[in-house]
Amino acid sequence: MDYRSKAIHCVKNTVLPIQEKQFKECGCSLDEQYKKYGDTEGFFGKVIDPGHIYEVGYPKCVCPDVCSGKTADKTHCECSRQSILYILEHLLPDKRITVNTMETVLEGARMCRFYVVVE
Repeated sequence: MDYRSKAIHCVKNTVLPIQEKQFKECGCSLDEQYKKYGDTEGFFGKVIDPGHIYEVGYPKCVCPDVCSGKTADKTHCECSRQSILYILEHLLPDKRITVNTMETVLEGARMCRFYVVVE
C-alpha cells in the first residue's frame, strides 16, 4: 500500500490547514507552536532540543480506518508517520526532516509516539 498518498489525502484538507494556521500564528516556529498547541486531546508535540528534535504523536489512535474497525494492522501506522512527515515538510520546506516511529497503539502501546529530527 502507498501510505504516502493515503496520508496526504487524509491530512491535506483537514489537519494541514489547522497546523499551518497555528504555525503562522506562532511566528513560524515549531517550538512556539508545540508550546502553545502541543497538548490537546488529539495531538501532542514536545520540544526535546529546540529547533531540532521533537516528539509528536497522539494520546490515542486517531486514524479513521482503525477507529472504524477497517484495519488493525500495525503496518498501517506508517500512514501516521507519513502524515507527520508531509505536514512538517510543508511547514518547513527548506529543512530536512526525519520522522521515526517510537511506538503505536496498534503495536500495543498506550499512545502513538514519533521522534522528529529537523536539520
